[in-house]
Amino acid sequence: MLIHCPYARPDRGLKAKVKRAILLLLISMSLSLLTACSGSGIIEISEPEQRNFALVVKTMNDDYWNTVRMGAEAAAKEFNVKITFLAPEHEKDVQQQVEYTDQALKLGVDAIILAASDYMALGQVVDQASYYHIPVISIDSEVGSTKVQSYIGTNSYQMGRTAGQELVKLMNGKGKVGVMSFVQGARNAEQREEGLMDLFSRYDGIEVAETAYCYSDSELAYELTLRMLAKHPDLQGIVSLNSISSLGVARAVKDADAGRAIRVVTIDSTPELMGYLQDEVIGAAVVQNPFTMGYLGVKYAAEALQGSDIPERVETEAKVIDLHNMFWPENQKLLFPFVK
Repeated sequence: MLIHCPYARPDRGLKAKVKRAILLLLISMSLSLLTACSGSGIIEISEPEQRNFALVVKTMNDDYWNTVRMGAEAAAKEFNVKITFLAPEHEKDVQQQVEYTDQALKLGVDAIILAASDYMALGQVVDQASYYHIPVISIDSEVGSTKVQSYIGTNSYQMGRTAGQELVKLMNGKGKVGVMSFVQGARNAEQREEGLMDLFSRYDGIEVAETAYCYSDSELAYELTLRMLAKHPDLQGIVSLNSISSLGVARAVKDADAGRAIRVVTIDSTPELMGYLQDEVIGAAVVQNPFTMGYLGVKYAAEALQGSDIPERVETEAKVIDLHNMFWPENQKLLFPFVK
């Protein structure tokens, strides 16, 4: 016997009504959410806020620092950063660099990338940055502050040793040499000199006749080199410790008609210096990677603001470039990183 149960089969009409009610409820909830997100009822997706960084370097009158700036600007596009470039006209104007760094703090920048002209003089203003919770990334040369979050640059001591070794090879291990440094008090200048002198001390046949300081003024380097050559007529080699001093040294050696009698080794490169290398006025150049320094300075500053862990120290590569290897493709990219 079959027993009829009114609940054995669902009411299809009731089921459809329930579905419609649920659908209407979901639509209503979605519209409420849209309205809460925007008065117009449209969700507005805002662009990430652009950060403002200050790039404070040693001087504006040098291809080396222009290459640093190019690297920073490349990273700025990637990390949505606006770069304010600050630099005194002359590297010896340490006080102006201190004032520029202090100015960046007062403007309320989000981060500072700093290449300090003087190890101690820039330390106090960097300490002040920590009170404003502004991260400072040091590039190229170190600064006397424990508040720096990361240092990016070449091992200056080792670079000095490398330059000395190249000159010793060119001079066959003996002879009188001169040194053209840049700014007394600059940490990287001191470290390069230390590495250079430690290397020379290993060779009984090498005598250091004189160390001069041109304060990153190529005209002064030129004049000091001519005086050095006149004062030491038996001078056989010169090492110059940055790009600006190297330009003055190379021009002086060429103008003095010393030619290949004076062996010259430089640190850093510019297109003009590479011309002197091709002309064999310069025997070898120890070349850094300033583009990478600028790029990583901005990259790590941006990551520090995001709360990411960044390395305390990054040593960038230096390479010895001479007439034999300067045209290798990988070295051409290092020597001429300029992009239009």
